[in-house]
Amino acid sequence: MAHTHSSDILVIGGGLAGIVTALEALRQGQRVTLVDRDTPERLGGLALWAFGGMALVGTPLQARMKIPDTPERALADWLRFGEIAPDDTYPQQWARYYVEHSRSQVYDWLIGEGVKFMPAVNWVERGMHGDGNSVPRYHIVWGTSRELTRRMVAQMRAADSGGRLTVLHGHRVSQLDHAGGRIAGAVAVSEGTGTEVRLQAPVVVLAMGGINGSHAETRRNWPRHRPLPATMLNGAHPFADGALHHAAADTLGAQITHAGEMWNYAAGFPHPFPHFEGHGLSTIPCKSALWLNHRGERIGPEPLVTGFDTHWLCQRVAAQEKPWTWHLLNWRIAAKEFAISGAEHNQRIRDMQFPLFLKETLLGNHRLVKQMAAESRHFLVDDTLAGLAAKMNALTASHDVNPQVLQATADAFDANFAAGAKLHNDDQIRRILHARQWGPDKLRTCQPAPLQMQGAGPFIAIQMQLITRKSLGGLRTDLHSRVLDGAGSPISGLYCVGEAAGFGGGGASGKRSLEGTFLPGCILTARAAARHITAG
Repeated sequence: MAHTHSSDILVIGGGLAGIVTALEALRQGQRVTLVDRDTPERLGGLALWAFGGMALVGTPLQARMKIPDTPERALADWLRFGEIAPDDTYPQQWARYYVEHSRSQVYDWLIGEGVKFMPAVNWVERGMHGDGNSVPRYHIVWGTSRELTRRMVAQMRAADSGGRLTVLHGHRVSQLDHAGGRIAGAVAVSEGTGTEVRLQAPVVVLAMGGINGSHAETRRNWPRHRPLPATMLNGAHPFADGALHHAAADTLGAQITHAGEMWNYAAGFPHPFPHFEGHGLSTIPCKSALWLNHRGERIGPEPLVTGFDTHWLCQRVAAQEKPWTWHLLNWRIAAKEFAISGAEHNQRIRDMQFPLFLKETLLGNHRLVKQMAAESRHFLVDDTLAGLAAKMNALTASHDVNPQVLQATADAFDANFAAGAKLHNDDQIRRILHARQWGPDKLRTCQPAPLQMQGAGPFIAIQMQLITRKSLGGLRTDLHSRVLDGAGSPISGLYCVGEAAGFGGGGASGKRSLEGTFLPGCILTARAAARHITAG
């Protein structure tokens, strides 16, 4: 017989959105049960491993750097870049809410909770034609998202007075309970023992993450008009499988919207020490690397360069003949530009080692390059392009890369420099020079130079694949994070926050994110839910 546990609020999912919801509810005197599938040390979900970048509008840090940002300007960028339809009511509402409240409800709130930001704002997702972020907005949490998450967990524990918080680790919710059209709780099953516990609550907050941790679900929802690669890596989490989205839809009439919109990355490679099957690492691709197809030819005619339109990059990579591409670079480029997204491989920021971070930024992160060369068989190094081509073919068990073709690819790019900087005529070089106009980006982007420049070697080739990451769609919600049925009416007692709600409204980002909208989206939707729940 299942054990029964009662509380005022049941939060399903222990990621950032679930933790913030629980924290805010506890501070209002509520009894909260938080149920999470993972182990105790992984409480925090993907946020525990994320890098910690946030798109924030009108902050003191922007003002200090003389960045003229406003909610009106940000909303125009957001709606244009995301291509959100004018009649897509709830995503439109959440986009507006985000830009109008990210300063007070995220930046100021986090500062008050003891979170700090690095003293620079980066400029990402500029748009292929200047149609993305019109100004820099990307704020980086000092200590990465791991520090943010651990601080939120500590605050949640500190807000628990009188044993009002119950956290169930290693439990999977198998069904949602309802009675008379109202949510009544859920049934959870211990992943270890199979024991059931019936969790009774008049309010349930769904915070279980997205849907594309399951490749089957990802492929089922993939838009038919967009190219789909034969294989992909998983940068999400296998627990984010969409099961509870479907349970809410099937049993309570919730609406899953924009399920085909995803925030994937174009340049991932397998984790050398995977945490789960298919686990990939997402690189922050080097702007100065040549992005090549499986034959070692430069992808074009418009070269692939990161930092402008990730959605476009993913489609270009997915459309390639084989499900992998190559990044061709040298050690000089890698030391300055190569980075891996997430807390795990950003040790200096994660561990808040500012002097060492500054040293590696100025002198090059040779440590990370050497680490990947030693740990990953997809990170190839050789003194010659012919030797590199041989290693590329050995990795793919093919003869795809003709060494003469690889040499010609490098020669064609290097020819841009033969007559001096005044005669550059390459779109990648133009984009690099544009990126270097902004100080923080200049620190991480090389001055354009020949790939075969003397002393810049050895050469490096990195085999890349498309990697799934975040769901942009989810359950449709209103500005109180209440889940809506097909008629647009709130389902009594049911809320949804974070990625499970498409970061607000079932798809606040539209087709593209301005990047860094995800952690703030978790906080904004969670705080809105807790505020509405406890107001009554």
